[in-house]
Amino acid sequence: MRIGILGVAHVHSDQYVEHLRHAGADVVGAYDADPDRGASWGKLHDVRYGGSLDALLAKELSGVVICSETSRHPELTVAAARAGLAILCEKPLATTEAGARMMVKACSEAGVPLMTAFPTRLHPAVREARRIVVAGGLGRLKALSGTNQSVMPMRERSWFADPAWGGGGAMMDHIVHLADLFCWMTNRRPLRVYGIANRLVHALVVPVETAGLVMLDFPDGVFGSIDCSWNRPLEYPTWGGMGFSVIGEEGTLTVDPFRQRLTAYGGGRQLEWIPWGVDTNQLLIEEFLQGIGDGRTPSITGTDGLVATLVALGALESAASGQPVTMSRIQEEGS
Repeated sequence: MRIGILGVAHVHSDQYVEHLRHAGADVVGAYDADPDRGASWGKLHDVRYGGSLDALLAKELSGVVICSETSRHPELTVAAARAGLAILCEKPLATTEAGARMMVKACSEAGVPLMTAFPTRLHPAVREARRIVVAGGLGRLKALSGTNQSVMPMRERSWFADPAWGGGGAMMDHIVHLADLFCWMTNRRPLRVYGIANRLVHALVVPVETAGLVMLDFPDGVFGSIDCSWNRPLEYPTWGGMGFSVIGEEGTLTVDPFRQRLTAYGGGRQLEWIPWGVDTNQLLIEEFLQGIGDGRTPSITGTDGLVATLVALGALESAASGQPVTMSRIQEEGS
C-alpha cells in the first residue's frame, strides 16, 4: 500500500512514518509547505521529498497522512480528496468551524474516507470501558471526568503555541481527545459547553491559554468535565498524562490507558516514561490501512473529528465571553 505524508510539522509525523512501515506500507514521499523542513525531515526518515504537492498526489497513492500545522489541514484535505485518496488527519481537524466543515464536505462529495487521529479510542482498556458503559454495567450514567495534561510544546514544535497555526493553546490541543471519548463512550453529544482558561504558566512566553477547565452538559442530565493544561515542568514526559472516570448510579470506572510504562531518570536521560504496553499510534495506523484495504468507513470518522473540534472551539468561545455556549449545531451531524 502506497502512502504519502502531507506536512511534517506535527511531532507525530516522526512516529507515523515508522508505524506505516511496520504495518507493511510503502511511504513513497512527503510534502511540506516549508521546503527546508520537508527536505530535512525526508533525509532524516529516508523518505523522498519532491517539494510539490501535486507531484506527490499524482504518485498513484492509496492514501495520505496529514501532519501539517492545524491551520493547513483544510487545504491539504481538499487537495487529497480531489485526488481520490483516503485520508488520516491529525487532530484537531481545523482551527475554525468553517475549515473543519469544509474538510468533511470535501471528502463526502469525493466519496473518500476521512479518519481523525484519535488513537486512544483503539486502546483495549478504553474499548473495554466503553463496552461496560454501553452494556449498562454502571447503571444509569451520571457523569464523566477527565484530565489531559502535558508540557509546553515549545521544545518540540513551537507552532502549537501560535494561535495562527494551532488555533489556540492547551484547550485546543487537549480538549478534543477527551471530548471525542466522552461522546463515543456515552453515544451522546454535548448540549452546552462552558470553559474557563488562563495562562498563569508561561505567561511571558506564549500568547495562548496554557490551562483550562471545561464543563459539558449532555442529554439526560449527564455532565462531563475536562481538565486540560500545559502546566507540567518542561523536563516532564510529553505524553501519557491522560485519563478519565465514568460515574453511574451503580458504580464508577476509572481508566488510565497509559499506566503500562517504565519511569526512568538518570543514565544520561531526563525524566522519561517508557511505554511497554499497547502502542495506540500503531493501532491507529493499522486501522487506517485496514480500512483502505477493506474499502470501509474508518471506525473514527471525520465527523467525529468535526464534533470534537466544535467542542474545543465552543470552549474557547465560552472562556472568552464568560458564558456557556449552546452546541445545538452539532446535534444533527451525521456519523
